[in-house]
Amino acid sequence: MNHAPFALPRLTALIKQAVPRLLEGVVAPLVVFYAALAVLGLRGALMAAVSWVYLGVLWRIIRRQPVPGTMIMATIAITFRTVIGLWTGSPVLYFIQPELGTICISMVLLASVRMRRPLVQRLTLDYIHLPSFVLRHERVRTFFARITLLWAFVLLANSAMSIWLLLHESIGDYLIIRTAAVAVVTGLAFVASIWAFRRVLRRLHTEVPALTR
Repeated sequence: MNHAPFALPRLTALIKQAVPRLLEGVVAPLVVFYAALAVLGLRGALMAAVSWVYLGVLWRIIRRQPVPGTMIMATIAITFRTVIGLWTGSPVLYFIQPELGTICISMVLLASVRMRRPLVQRLTLDYIHLPSFVLRHERVRTFFARITLLWAFVLLANSAMSIWLLLHESIGDYLIIRTAAVAVVTGLAFVASIWAFRRVLRRLHTEVPALTR
């Protein structure tokens, strides 16, 4: 059976989709927290960070835009973290919670590979449509298994580094160093993932002419 040609969207298009989410979900909350920490102290910073997330949800509701499931989960998570942070007054407990959660996610990724159901494949399908005939190909299945392993170890490395910084550096230094290091590691892993997938697709077009007819 012949299939219509298929290619991954351009890297620039994927970056344009990712940058606004990165700014809203990662950079802006960090800036808000750090600015509030310097002016209002820890409790003020906690309240400012959780307020930013709630304002993001409220803004989408007012504009009648769908609220992504990931944003709802993030809102629940930061609410829980803020309650713990305000209750204990410990910035370490506030920041270590998502790192422990990230370690759990990395374990889930490893388990999904073991079960031959790589989780990265399911997450990818939430953002990019891939035809069923592409997903069934052995090269693609191998790619998703390997890329899931990659992201499992990336998350583990980021969390281990973050926890070490949190326990050995000041909160201000932790925020700056951790954010920069995680951005570099994650960015490199993202670019490597896209490059590897394009390479897999090019091989599919070469090995299976039916994919391009």
